[in-house]
Amino acid sequence: MKSKIKSLLKNNIGLLSFIVLMVFFRSAVADWYTIPSGSMKPTLEVGDRIIVDKMAYDLRIPLTTISIMKTGEPSRGDIVVFESAAAENRLIKRIIGLPGDKIAMTNEVLTINGRTMSYDNAEKEGSNEFLIENLTGVKHFVKHDKKRPAELASFRAVVVPSDHYLVLGDNRRNSADSRVYGFVPREELKGKANYVAFSLDYDNFYLPKADRFTQSLYTL
Repeated sequence: MKSKIKSLLKNNIGLLSFIVLMVFFRSAVADWYTIPSGSMKPTLEVGDRIIVDKMAYDLRIPLTTISIMKTGEPSRGDIVVFESAAAENRLIKRIIGLPGDKIAMTNEVLTINGRTMSYDNAEKEGSNEFLIENLTGVKHFVKHDKKRPAELASFRAVVVPSDHYLVLGDNRRNSADSRVYGFVPREELKGKANYVAFSLDYDNFYLPKADRFTQSLYTL
């Protein structure tokens, strides 16, 4: 029996090595994440499978400032996946405020460090209004569903603490984000989302959406 196992392992060493490498790659380098809600519309759609770069930022030991591997720092406009202790769930949102930033929102218009962000009209579709938000040079779409309450449309100026981030969903009236759960600690960040690998249409027999394949999350 032992000899058969040894022979099996020897004959399939290439396949086993590949499996081990793929498991390591997915756990340490990249992973995918399925979008379960519309909080990031129109950038992300329900059914999107996104690739998350887990090496995008410094890897740190939780509750310390020790960097294991130097890569990069989160930037304003990045779409990040994080394990939220406050929400008790894994979430995906866009970074709006960096440590030390002073952020306010008035009637859905952001002010960052005393500078009011600019918005360009994109289109209207029924009750939905789509705008292009310019985050100090990073442009992306936001959605306002006028049928939904605007109770989170404004908040007083806050200063983002050290090693924390203020995040918002692009679907501003349909997103539980920093306006609900507070600032995101650096240690909760799991990686940066860069593009959609593929997407399934839940309303059409789970067929793939051809226009979503390998779509970048940072192009209008």
